[in-house]
Amino acid sequence: MFAALPLTALRAFESASRLLSFKAAAHELSVSPTAVSHQIRALETWLGVPLFERLPRQVRLTAGGERLFHSLHGALLEVAQSVDTLRPQRSAGSLTLSTTPAFATLWLVPRLGRFYAAHPGISLRLDTNCDVVDLRQDASIDLVIRYSLDDYLNLYGLCLFDERFAVYGSPEQVALASERPPTLISVRWHNSKLYALGWQAWCAKAGEDWLQSDSSMREYDEEHYALQAAIAGQGLALASNILVSESVASGLLVPYRPQVSVDGAGYSALCVPGRERHPPVRAFFQWLQEEARLSGHAL
Repeated sequence: MFAALPLTALRAFESASRLLSFKAAAHELSVSPTAVSHQIRALETWLGVPLFERLPRQVRLTAGGERLFHSLHGALLEVAQSVDTLRPQRSAGSLTLSTTPAFATLWLVPRLGRFYAAHPGISLRLDTNCDVVDLRQDASIDLVIRYSLDDYLNLYGLCLFDERFAVYGSPEQVALASERPPTLISVRWHNSKLYALGWQAWCAKAGEDWLQSDSSMREYDEEHYALQAAIAGQGLALASNILVSESVASGLLVPYRPQVSVDGAGYSALCVPGRERHPPVRAFFQWLQEEARLSGHAL
């Protein structure tokens, strides 16, 4: 049934597609770039369709190549996982997750105890580098949690929740805000369009003239720094209802005029198609969905 399948060429194609580089695929497979190129040419001849567009300094998958990659990557991943279950004295399941420092600190880590209790055999490693990870080129990352306005058409995804931005502060600062213009705490985001004009939008909706009054503005590079400043009584922060939830539940922060909020973006958990069937990834997706539901912000 499978005797005619060119398995060596398919493995070369999967590596080159994931890395989008014949040279990188050759390094991964311990062969020459010429050998990878020959294998892929042979596969294209066998199929009768082109799989890559050869550009001056890179390669890009064709529509047919995208279709084959999605199917092949998932199938090879499932085979690798099945083989691993047969090995004696195998290590416990492991999982590498990439997300932002703020989401990890303010939402994920406080809840991870419940994941470890439910799945003691899974070892989780957090990667909180702010650079966006290309899942198709970095196979060391199992899944990511991203905050974005964009759709991810080529990835398997689970939408966790949308968010709203509102104003929060310590109980003392919130009480004083109705008497005098407060110090405003803001975040200087790497992706400015996601936070652009946030205070302006909130003040316009609330009818507050703080930006034209004597209010001072303090900026931080990360949301968790801004919230720590608000908890310490340094002013009022414009913050995500998702990321502020633990601080509000513990009474460290309270909302100022909670009926006034502005739109944010959305959080999604994403992986390369096929990897969602990997048992640790599947378990984490299920746990995330339940935690989002319990938080009251699930979509």
